[in-house]
Amino acid sequence: MKNKNLTFINIGLAIVALFLAYLVYDSIRQPVVFENTRREREIEIVQSLKDIRSTQVLFKQTYNRYTADFDSLIEYIKTGELPVVNIIADPNDTTFTKTINDTVGYIKVIDSLFGRRENFDINSLRIVPFSQGAQFEMQAGSIRRGGLRVAVFEAKTPYSSYLWDLDPQRVNNLRAEQEDLDKYAGLKVGSMDEPSTSGNWESL
Repeated sequence: MKNKNLTFINIGLAIVALFLAYLVYDSIRQPVVFENTRREREIEIVQSLKDIRSTQVLFKQTYNRYTADFDSLIEYIKTGELPVVNIIADPNDTTFTKTINDTVGYIKVIDSLFGRRENFDINSLRIVPFSQGAQFEMQAGSIRRGGLRVAVFEAKTPYSSYLWDLDPQRVNNLRAEQEDLDKYAGLKVGSMDEPSTSGNWESL
């Protein structure tokens, strides 16, 4: 009877030891899983923000302004055209510093930006990857710098939009960490306060 009790005690201790070992392992694994998942998702989201930036830059070249409307941006991708310019030296310039710009044709914006992207869905440009259908927040306008009006735009999405299914406490900690540093708690490109088209991931 005594040996039987000792056996049960040993089994019980073994189970407790395994459970404690799992807790230690899980406490190490969870932060790693969270960070890996976040970084994997942000790779795709950053690409979307780069696509928005590239399109906005061409939109501004055409209209001398940015747009806050995704419908306008997507329509521009579908129908817009860019001039193909051949730059040659001015034969009448003896200093060899002047050039002549000769427009030799046009290329569609969609081919210029996304021609090599297989199965690229233009209409998904506004949708935040890994979200529940959330859209990027986008603004456009102008600010005054050096006595001039300068066009600006901003596109962004908070952590909560694409980390919604992960540990909420870790998401809150991540947001609080960025806010303590007076930084945007998420990913964004451009700025409504500065004439910049940089992404905040580029300064990390």
